[in-house]
Amino acid sequence: MSYLALAAASVPTDWRSLLEELYQGRNVMTVKGGQFITMKTTDVFIVCRGVVQLSTLYPSGDEGLLGLACPSMPFGMPFSQLNPYEAIALTEVVLMRVHIMEVEQSPRLAQGLFRELMRRLQQTEALLAIAGYRRVDDRLRQLLYLLRQDLGQATAKGTRLSTRLTHQQLASLIGTTRVTVTRLLKEFKAEGWVSSDAQRHLCFS
Repeated sequence: MSYLALAAASVPTDWRSLLEELYQGRNVMTVKGGQFITMKTTDVFIVCRGVVQLSTLYPSGDEGLLGLACPSMPFGMPFSQLNPYEAIALTEVVLMRVHIMEVEQSPRLAQGLFRELMRRLQQTEALLAIAGYRRVDDRLRQLLYLLRQDLGQATAKGTRLSTRLTHQQLASLIGTTRVTVTRLLKEFKAEGWVSSDAQRHLCFS
């Protein structure tokens, strides 16, 4: 099975087919979780597997979350005017690199990327809305809803996140501590709508 077959099932068939065509004979990059991804101004990356966190740094030194690039989503410096603009692998990720000229010369590729960028924009707006919640439990609950939408895989028992995120990673995404996330997840599990499987992936009833 190719890496592209691991993309989210919600991705339109024509976009999956195009990615499969691009994948043929093309080298992909594997980046370990926690590592920064080196980006050039001419490179467009497409996530084949895993999750990439996109962020910037404020003058104060604080990190600003810009979004999460999930399977089939693109990211790269051509899509941003921010400096710095950073990408870090939240999990082990597999990436396909496409030159911006390929995008400019292929209407089909440009159309597919536009559709996935729309998903990224919707996600970024959702993350901005989540940041506005004053209560930490509300922020975590809304983040889990968003992750279930972007990374959820249907199972016989409900929905399972295709990617395992640590409590510290979840905490960083909503601006709280790992201890707080651990406590809240225990409460959510007691409520019965969140659980963990044998691989410690979050599942939703």
